[in-house]
Amino acid sequence: MRAARLTAHGRSSMRVTADAPPPSIGPDDVLIRVAVVGVNQLDLNVIDGVGPGAGSQLPRILGIDPAGTVVAAGSNVPSSRIGTRVVVKPNISCGRCSYCEGGNEADCPNQVVIGAHRDGGAAELVAVPARNAFPIESLDFAVASAAVHSVPIALHALGALGGVDHRDTLLVTGASGAVGGAAGQLAEHFGARVISAVRREGHPPVAGAVCLAETPAELPSAVARLAPDGVSAVLDASGDANLLGAALETLSWGGRAVTCAASVDPELRIDVRRFYLRRNRLIGAASANYSEVAKALDLVGAGAVSVAIDSRFPLARIGAAYDRFVEGRRMGKVIVDVG
Repeated sequence: MRAARLTAHGRSSMRVTADAPPPSIGPDDVLIRVAVVGVNQLDLNVIDGVGPGAGSQLPRILGIDPAGTVVAAGSNVPSSRIGTRVVVKPNISCGRCSYCEGGNEADCPNQVVIGAHRDGGAAELVAVPARNAFPIESLDFAVASAAVHSVPIALHALGALGGVDHRDTLLVTGASGAVGGAAGQLAEHFGARVISAVRREGHPPVAGAVCLAETPAELPSAVARLAPDGVSAVLDASGDANLLGAALETLSWGGRAVTCAASVDPELRIDVRRFYLRRNRLIGAASANYSEVAKALDLVGAGAVSVAIDSRFPLARIGAAYDRFVEGRRMGKVIVDVG
């Protein structure tokens, strides 16, 4: 079986091999013949052995968000699932804790991630729990892969804010990224006014872009020109604590904020006195519930959210795909064609 396998931390140890053993499936699993898989920051974390990738046991097949066709099913899975076109939710919850039993799988403390804690989808075949394989009907495989991680996280983050509607002005930081771009589109779909903070032109089309040419310190004054009374909500997808801190300064009375990234700078500094006197709130949100994945894919299929695809590479050139992913001028998802 062809697969992109990492044998030791470091880019040089990643190899596309033709002799990876095919995965075995458990009674609750499905086996998927992979068509495409996306490139994600977590792949690079695993390769470099840092952050959420530090705990990955090697060797490991990479790829967190494969899409393809079910070719086999475990004994507890209906055989009717064979032949189904699916995309994989990367986070696998335990199914046993109080969060899972309450339908809040995103908060499961025991979840593992495909491509990090178990072999992923940068391979001809991947085995995953059947509940993590979502039918996509006629949705394009690449579009489904580009959407399955980012759009549900954005939907979950908006839900953590209590939802947004026509009464809200939402500031989205990191709006040129996959999660931020999806969040802006979803918020507009739900009726909110959106102000998008981006560091470069050409981001996905959302209303009221504020281009930050220099530092996060520019953000409060830039937002004040568009929302003199402040914004009712902030969604931070930048991963930059300095930018999040600046965004919190834009909150109006009773405003709430959610952050769903911390990959750049995790050290947050805020004016606590101002924050609590203005009755502001800050929430951390990661992953998504299974119901939110299904809803997000439906919204993509209905055209409420579009996902940008920057470029595509064959599996044999997955290294070039990683190179493209880290380029500053990239706009959208990098896809690896496996099948």
